[in-house]
Amino acid sequence: MDSAALSYLLLAAAGFAAGVMNAVAGGGTFITFPALMFTGVPSVIANASNAVALFPASFASAWAYRSDFQKFEGVSVKAMVAVSAVGGILGAVLLLYTPEVTFDAMVPWLLLVATVIFALGPKIVPKLRTWFQIGPVTLLTIQFLVAIYGGYFGGAMGIVMLAVYSLFGLTNLTAMNATKTLMAGLINGVALIIFVGAGKIAWPQTITMLLAALVGGYIGARIARKMDPSRLRAVIIGISVTVTLAFFIRG
Repeated sequence: MDSAALSYLLLAAAGFAAGVMNAVAGGGTFITFPALMFTGVPSVIANASNAVALFPASFASAWAYRSDFQKFEGVSVKAMVAVSAVGGILGAVLLLYTPEVTFDAMVPWLLLVATVIFALGPKIVPKLRTWFQIGPVTLLTIQFLVAIYGGYFGGAMGIVMLAVYSLFGLTNLTAMNATKTLMAGLINGVALIIFVGAGKIAWPQTITMLLAALVGGYIGARIARKMDPSRLRAVIIGISVTVTLAFFIRG
């Protein structure tokens, strides 16, 4: 098997794994973004392509969760959609105006921040809930900021959203996952429009990962109710730490 075929096989495997991970516990970017760069895609284009590749998988997961959505008391779905869309657009535009060399230098730090959030978020949030809860305005404000981050990079974006929803008072993890996957899909979707318009997508690699992530996202959402996400989280944390260290060494 030649190197090109091996590259596409790697991208397909990464896409499928990321689709499952995002549906169950999050962290798919830790697999797909490095895979794109490993196969020779420049960092900014890899980040844009990653958003496009994972976009349909989020909606596949959201469709699988369609009977589990729960309304936010005092916050309309339209408001959540609006702040997510605007934030995603701003983040995507910000990425496009970031020079490649600057983004290369930022990548290890972005991965480090995402790794820390992913690893510590579930442990910190229960303690925060004992101290305070947030209201509708704060929820929308943080969702807007998360959407900007998601449009720009997106690593561990889902974990942040789950934490915010928990502080708002939601306790049903399945319902929170349903909203998280829908909003993540929306953020990636609006960013996708910006990236495609700017010609920043590596299409052959992206389509390979997109199709694999689509299958993985649907399967992951279907099995999420039956599996212990803590075990998958432990694996993802190990992967994210390894990838982050590799990027620091590479830099």
